[in-house]
Amino acid sequence: MPTADTAATRYQVVADGVFCIETGLYRDGLAACYLIRERDRLAFVDTGTANSVPGLLGVIKDLGLTPEHVDYVIPTHVHLDHAGGAGALMAACPNATLVIHPKGAPHLIDPSKLTAGATAVYGEDAFARDFGALEPVPEARVIAANDGQTFDLAGRQLSFIHTPGHANHHGCIFDGGSGGLFTGDTFGISYREFDTAAGPWLFAPTTPVAFDPDAWQQSLDRMLALEPVAAFLTHYCRIDAPAQQVDQLRRSIQDLAAIALEHADEPQPARKDRIKEAISTHLLADARAHGCTLDEPHMRELLAVDLELNAQGLEVWLQRREKRGR
Repeated sequence: MPTADTAATRYQVVADGVFCIETGLYRDGLAACYLIRERDRLAFVDTGTANSVPGLLGVIKDLGLTPEHVDYVIPTHVHLDHAGGAGALMAACPNATLVIHPKGAPHLIDPSKLTAGATAVYGEDAFARDFGALEPVPEARVIAANDGQTFDLAGRQLSFIHTPGHANHHGCIFDGGSGGLFTGDTFGISYREFDTAAGPWLFAPTTPVAFDPDAWQQSLDRMLALEPVAAFLTHYCRIDAPAQQVDQLRRSIQDLAAIALEHADEPQPARKDRIKEAISTHLLADARAHGCTLDEPHMRELLAVDLELNAQGLEVWLQRREKRGR
C-alpha cells in the first residue's frame, strides 16, 4: 500500500479514496483514524486525540486540499482514542458537521464528564500528555445519527449503523464507495505485529464502561449482513474478508466474558487484578495458537494498554451484573 509522511504523521491508502492515518497514541501501530476523499470533499472517521489533530490537518494539506473541504467528522464512539480530537478538529474545519450516535452526542457537546472521568483514571499529568484538552463542539454543528441514516459525500454514500456491544453509543460506518465498513472497536483489535500465515489475529476490547456481549454478537450479525469487503479498524488498519475472520472475534467475546464470570464470586478490589492476569494468560495463549512467534515480553508490551483496560471493563461489567441481581 502506498505510504507517506507529513507533519510527522504517517498515512497509507487502504482503499479507493480511503486513507488510514496513524494517530500516535502510546506507540506506532496502536491507533488510527481514517480520511475518506470523494473528489474534493473529505470526511474523517474517528479523530485520535487532541494531540493528533495537527497531523490530520497536515494530511489534508498534503492532499492539496484545505480544512474547508471537510464535510463530516464522524467518531465511531466517544472513547478518547477515537473522539478526543473531535472538538479541535471541528474548530479547524469550519464547514464540517459532526455525526455521532445519539448517546454520544451530549459528551462531545459538553466534554466535561469525559475529561473528569479520564482524569480520574489516568491522572492529570498523563491525561494532558496523552490526550490533550477536549474542546466542546457547538450543538448546532452536531447530528445525532439515526440507525441507518445516510450521509452524502460528493455522491458517495456513508451509512451510520448503531452497533452496541463494546459501547452502548457505538456506531459503524458503511462506505458505499469502497464497500468497506469503518468499525471503530466493534470488529475488535488486530495489531499488525500479530499477523501470521493464518492471517490477522483478532480479540475483543472490553474497555469500560458498557461491555455487553449479547448486544455485541447481534451487532456483528448486522455488520456482516452488509457484506463488507473489508473492515477498517481503529486498532489497527484494514482487515480483508471480515466474514472469514469474525469467528475469532465471536469466540473472544465469549471467552473474555466467561473468564470474568469465573471470578464473579471473588472479593474486591483485588478481583480486577486476578481478571487481568487470567485474560493475559488467555490472550497470549490464543496468539500462540494463531502462530505468533513473538517472545512473551514483547507480546505483553504490545498488549499492555489493552490488558489493563480489558480487565477494568470486565470488572465494571461484573459490578453492573451484581447491581441487577444477576
